[in-house]
Amino acid sequence: MLSMLNELRRPGRGVLVWGVVASALLTGLVWLLGQRLHGVALLPDQGASWYYWKLPDPTFWSRASAWVGYAAHQLVSWGLIYYAQTRIRRYTTGLHRINVIALAANGAFIGLHALQTQVFYDGLAQDVSIFSSQGSVVLLLVVVLLMENRRRGLVLTWSAPISEQVVGFARRYHGYLFSWAAIYTFWYHPMESSSGHLIGFFYMFLLLVQSGLMFTRSHTNRWWTMTLELLVAVHGTLVAVMNSGPNGMWPMFFFGFVAIFVLTQMHGVGLSKAARWWIGGTFVAGALAVYSWRGLGRIDEVVRIPLIEYLLVAVLALLIWAGIRLARLGRS
Repeated sequence: MLSMLNELRRPGRGVLVWGVVASALLTGLVWLLGQRLHGVALLPDQGASWYYWKLPDPTFWSRASAWVGYAAHQLVSWGLIYYAQTRIRRYTTGLHRINVIALAANGAFIGLHALQTQVFYDGLAQDVSIFSSQGSVVLLLVVVLLMENRRRGLVLTWSAPISEQVVGFARRYHGYLFSWAAIYTFWYHPMESSSGHLIGFFYMFLLLVQSGLMFTRSHTNRWWTMTLELLVAVHGTLVAVMNSGPNGMWPMFFFGFVAIFVLTQMHGVGLSKAARWWIGGTFVAGALAVYSWRGLGRIDEVVRIPLIEYLLVAVLALLIWAGIRLARLGRS
């Protein structure tokens, strides 16, 4: 607790506070504007692979408006990241001018998507799989695990044998990937006002704030970045409860993502050993209590998400390593 309080006193914390407030206000605006969309006719739900919120009869303009808006947002974001990496390259406690521009640009594109939803409704979901949206966020989380491997370890402070070149590559180019994951997911959905959409948009707004704070101390605030990682547990759990009720798959999402917090994420913010033991013990007790009611035969659900993410870390590290080797061979 003392470590967290000390972290929150660091200069620049006000930027994060205002970022959270702005994200909450924008989420409220999404809810308000969403009240005008209740009359949109949609097809019946057709299962887990079906995205419900898309027009039965899309038009050229409903598709083009979403894709052009997304492409413009993406290219502007990547251009600002490139500018910052080649012109700024130093961290400050306050905002660079490029941060103000990036935050304003994200705000403008949020407004554009809100207008596009009101006029044309459809997001990118009309043309791409729902799993691409979910997968983009998972990939973001996996890259964070890879980048932070040496600082906090991968499992209970144990660091996987990932080369510095691989980690360095991920650190140098992660901004482009994270920007794509957040912006693609943001434009994937129409700005609907269902509970699941509101939770998801609030999370996306926070990620866009993080993207806009490049090369500031706020961007690397460990409590802030850990919170962004952990929020996926909140989002995944609540959406699962809304979609399938209290007897659905929510424990897999809650305990799966919290397991990654216990095994990896909490070891990077300066918590004492005693605090980490208490958190770990509470997690185990909570999982046993829930699965005593749910059925201990299903307790393997707890390890599914961690196993997938840690496996993806290994696969991604190998792919980056192979790419670096091939690039060297091509230059030789």
